[in-house]
This record gives sequence, C-alpha cells and structure tokens, in this order.
Amino acid sequence: MKRVLLSMTAIALVAVATQAANAADMPARKALPPQAVKAPPPPIFNWSGFYVGAHAGYGWGSSNFDAAAAGASFDTNGWLFGALAGVNYQVGQTVFGVETDINWSDFGGSGACGGATCETDVPWFGTVRGRLGYAADRFMPYITGGLAYGKVEANVPGVGGDSETRLGWTAGVGAEYAFAPNMSWKTEYLYVDLGGFDCTACGLPVPNVDFTSHIVRTGVNVRF
Repeated sequence: MKRVLLSMTAIALVAVATQAANAADMPARKALPPQAVKAPPPPIFNWSGFYVGAHAGYGWGSSNFDAAAAGASFDTNGWLFGALAGVNYQVGQTVFGVETDINWSDFGGSGACGGATCETDVPWFGTVRGRLGYAADRFMPYITGGLAYGKVEANVPGVGGDSETRLGWTAGVGAEYAFAPNMSWKTEYLYVDLGGFDCTACGLPVPNVDFTSHIVRTGVNVRF
C-alpha cells in the first residue's frame, strides 16, 4: 500500500514539474502599443449674442447746391470715429443681425457757385441697419442696409446758411473675424445718402442742398 501511495505521489510531482517547465518555456505575450487618443474637434464658433464696439474710418462723396446762382457740385471728404451696438442670431451658417451706430465726423467741402462759395458740412451721422451674414466658423462676410440720419449744414459765406437733421438710407458690405472667443475685428464699406433740403437762408433762388458719401471704416467688437 505504501508503495502504491509513493508511486502515485511521484507521478503527481513529475506532472507538476512538467507543467511548470512547459510554462517557463512559453514565449512571453507582447504588450500591445498604447492606443492614440484622438482629441475632440474644436467647437464651431457661434456668432449669436449682443455686442458693442468702436470704429474709425474715412469718407468721400459729393454735395450739390442745385439752384445757387449758377449752381454748384463739389467733393466732400473727412474722417470719422464712432460707437455701435448690435445683436446677432445664427441659424446654421446664416447670421441675422440688427446694428445701430453713431459717428462724429469732419465731412465737408466747398465749391464756387456763381460769384460766391457754397459749403457743406456733416458733423455727425448715424445708421440703423439689418445685417445678413454667412458664418464660415470665425470668419463672417455680410451685407447690410437700412436707415441713415445725420446733420447737414449748408452755408454761403456772406449770404447765410442753414442746417437740418436729415433722414436717408445706407447700404454696404463687410466682413468680420473673431480673433478671440468674445472679440472680433470688422471692416466694412457703406454708401450713405442723406437726401436734400432747401436752404432758405442761402440766397435766391433757394438752393436744394444734398449730401452723399462713400465710407470705409474698421474697428473692434466685444460680444457678451
């Protein structure tokens, strides 16, 4: 009986030793290379929201005194700076907006009319416009148009002058680039037409004085 038990024990030990030897001879499993983790794509910029801004620019155009002596038509030009406020609402890549601005300017010019000199000045003007833009992430070209208003001063030195706050229209194009999460740079062109008015103190026959201007301006907007 003892011999049988010893034989069985010996067989078991041999089997265990054989399994251990086979396990030692097996090649080690290669470690898998770490998988690269893809960063999530950056969020698409959204133009929706309220904003304020400031800008500066230059304007050039013309003014007409259509009945002053022999009449006069002359160039006007000058610098401007202003402030604005607006709101955008983005649907897909289409951006709808409304913007208003007020500008202080030194627009003016003069020309000979008969034996006198006719002068036109616009010390300030503003606009209320709609905007329609296309959002290409942080870049947005747009078209714009709406109401323009401003003070037009007409004068004939030595004869007299008058002024009137005029209502007119404006239209233009522009582009805006968001260089920070809440800040953007804007450049735009506007055509402004303030119409005309009768300057009753500018002589006889009474001239009708009008004013139009091409404006290029650039500035920074801050979004909230």
